[in-house]
Amino acid sequence: MNRYPLWKYLLIALTIAVSVVYSLPNLFGETPAVQVSTNRQSIIINEQTQNRVAAALQAENIQTDGMFVVDNSLKVRFKDAETQLKARDVIENTLGEGYITALNLLADSPEWMAKINANPMFLGLDLRGGVHFTMQVDMKAAMQKTFERYAGDIRRELRRQKIRVGTIRQTENSLSVPFQDAADVQKALPELRRLLPDATLNASGNDIVLTLSDEVVNKVRSDAVKQNITTLHNRVNELGVAEPVIQQSGADRIVVQLPGVQDTAKAKDIIGRTATLEVRMVEDDAAKVQAALSGNVPAGFELLYSAGEHPMPTLVSKQVELTGDNINDAQPSFDEMGAPAVSINLDGTGGTIFGELTAANVGKRMAMVLIDQGKSEVVTAPVIRQPITGGRVQISGSMSSAEANDTSLLLRAGSLAAPMEIVEERTIGPSLGKENIEKGFNSTLWGFAAVSLFMVVYYRLMGLFSTIALSTNILFLVAILSALQATMTLPGIAALALTLGMAIDSNVLINERIREELRAGAQPQAAIYSGFQHAWATIVDSNLTSLIAGIALLVFGSGPVRGFAVVHCIGILTSMFSSVVVFRAMVNLWYGGRRKLQSISIGSVWKQPAATPAADKE
Repeated sequence: MNRYPLWKYLLIALTIAVSVVYSLPNLFGETPAVQVSTNRQSIIINEQTQNRVAAALQAENIQTDGMFVVDNSLKVRFKDAETQLKARDVIENTLGEGYITALNLLADSPEWMAKINANPMFLGLDLRGGVHFTMQVDMKAAMQKTFERYAGDIRRELRRQKIRVGTIRQTENSLSVPFQDAADVQKALPELRRLLPDATLNASGNDIVLTLSDEVVNKVRSDAVKQNITTLHNRVNELGVAEPVIQQSGADRIVVQLPGVQDTAKAKDIIGRTATLEVRMVEDDAAKVQAALSGNVPAGFELLYSAGEHPMPTLVSKQVELTGDNINDAQPSFDEMGAPAVSINLDGTGGTIFGELTAANVGKRMAMVLIDQGKSEVVTAPVIRQPITGGRVQISGSMSSAEANDTSLLLRAGSLAAPMEIVEERTIGPSLGKENIEKGFNSTLWGFAAVSLFMVVYYRLMGLFSTIALSTNILFLVAILSALQATMTLPGIAALALTLGMAIDSNVLINERIREELRAGAQPQAAIYSGFQHAWATIVDSNLTSLIAGIALLVFGSGPVRGFAVVHCIGILTSMFSSVVVFRAMVNLWYGGRRKLQSISIGSVWKQPAATPAADKE
């Protein structure tokens, strides 16, 4: 009746053993380290890189606690933060441009644990330390960029209608398009209204004035913040920064948190790396090109160079025909000759613009200009052989497969809708995080001790079994969070403490149900069996309602609320396993083999005294 088959005991023992292994890395702490990575696939970090770094550190008499290469990243451990800072400077000077050298904290667990992916949990900014930025989006620049796009659409439409106009004038909240006469105004106005339905266009003499309603302005500003958040997410995720927090704060601010990154300058470099593609026409007039090479760049043009070991100069127009805002996707591919290329998919507007541009400039060269960190370079400048329609574009040139991957990566990450300024910059040191961890650990420990003392005093041996089951619940929860590489924050520690109370509640239900069976006169073995059977439905109901609430927090919450919800939901599942399966396994081992069991150590079982004969007569 109260016996498990051998395989169940072995399965429970295996589960506990695996949980111990995956929980242990959290006990080893962290050590200062320097992490060398790269955002370019054309640069490979391997043993040769490791040997260069080792030789440079040895030459400066800097001792390491080990170094290893994993996932195209070199990680070097040091005994203290002072040595870490000295080593960072040496490594930066040794490797040069193309590498990202950042201060970091690495788990100090044995290598064999890392090989089986037994790693500690990620710690949030409040526990691990790191950098916190509050960035303000330049809404004025966002509006200016929007009006520039409207101006470009107007120029293309009027060019298609063969209507000549003067220089389009832009003010803070409007565009003014000057025409030669009122007839051209009346001819162009209906088409421009059809082309730009979101804008308000009115005739004013020989001008058409474009303005935007408050609703459209608010949408432009909102979209600018959303696009910048998406861009920052893509950039940080592509570079492998673990568990960043990037979210909107207010109408025009974005909060960026990078746990574990202590180097503010490098953090700025990571979040500031954005790239965009601009399509411009090339000027091949020999006299103008020679003048530009001599230092006299003609007005309206810019002298740019191609990428690679042998950069070639190209004179391109400053007028941007198409930008990366119209790029839906960019992937590395190969051209018709089998050479590496980048395939770009444009949205509907971009495809139309690109088709009209290539149709109007057959036989001329068109430059694909990549702008990254304020540097502009010509990726390729092909001759337009025929109109390119359909929104599918392929750029190729003297690039390797790795460079094609780099280019597509940068284009996928997108461009910022508007510039951003850091208005708040905060570095949270590891010492403050350590203090938070200690306080959270102590609160959980004292809570566990109080609950355990109550259970043992009130339920005796069954209370001891409940306490052991409660310990396995914490073990399972920490192991799962570590295996999932979840991020633990202060709210997560609060959820862990809450899980203790919810888990022990299931054991209380079981113990009290067993007591009720004993009061009703059931034999001990039957009381144990019935107690577990009847309490199970109540346990499922109570935990299910809590799980629904936790899932709601997980789906609709954000930031610390989601961190709390993750621990809460996983804790409910592990508590049901430990409070029922593990607890019953111990009870079965202790009592299940006794055929003539007379009593159970479950505290005092109060029974209603039998009625006396005198009382019956009365």
